Amino acid sequence: MSGRRAFDLAWLDLREPIDHRSRSEDLAQMLTRRFGHRASVSVLDLGSGTGSNLRATAPLLGAEQNWTLVDNDEDLLEGAVVRLCTWATGAERSGGRLLLNKDGKRITVRFTCADLASDLERVLEPGADLYTASALFDLVSDDFIATLAAEVVRRRAAFFTVLTYNGLQRWTPRHAADAVLAAAFRAHQARDKGFGPAAGPIAPALLAAAFDEAGYAVSEGESGWRLAAGDDAVIAALATGFAAAVHETRLVPEPQVAEWLAVRRTGALVGHTDTLAVPA
Repeated sequence: MSGRRAFDLAWLDLREPIDHRSRSEDLAQMLTRRFGHRASVSVLDLGSGTGSNLRATAPLLGAEQNWTLVDNDEDLLEGAVVRLCTWATGAERSGGRLLLNKDGKRITVRFTCADLASDLERVLEPGADLYTASALFDLVSDDFIATLAAEVVRRRAAFFTVLTYNGLQRWTPRHAADAVLAAAFRAHQARDKGFGPAAGPIAPALLAAAFDEAGYAVSEGESGWRLAAGDDAVIAALATGFAAAVHETRLVPEPQVAEWLAVRRTGALVGHTDTLAVPA
């Protein structure tokens, strides 16, 4: 729901359990049916952050996995090394690679620091079986989505992305200014996040259309955050980030934003969509 550079380590750690429990189980099973029994699989993770997507997706794939994690933030990539070593039952650094063992999976991880907006063709490895990402595509432009889809199709690879914001949003308790702030937030979502004007909540539809038009079989699954009791820290951080984005637009009077933010939220729904596209 915010620009990727704003995703600092503390926020990524806070949201990871919510991300993992929210992912579409139906699409996870479909991915396992396609890749779970392969002797080996090569995966490229775009905008990888601290490696959360690897930690959630690796259990769905075969026993021998080769991952390349791509992000434009060296601190996040170094954070990924630390967190992956903690997550794994065995970990060894070998040159620029990380060799992991986890629940019978042998996972080799490489790290690439690159700006996807300018280096996409360079980082899209020709030998990858699966291109994946998490919470990325609402931040990128329509053109970026079209270009990426075309490159994946040209390589006849599979595509799997999770937690793309789709615009659905509700707060508990409700507030009279919810609709006004939501409209301002949608305007903020369309701002340039480094890739040109962002697709925002239409990103899932753009992804589905791009792969469908290329003849791929496209499946979608609901992966919304449903936040309630026990998620207080995430709800508070989410409300603060939401209000800050609205404030940046100058579309809502500051006192109204402050009044909205002063309400203690006990729940929230944030809509996300997971997308799996495979050669037909």
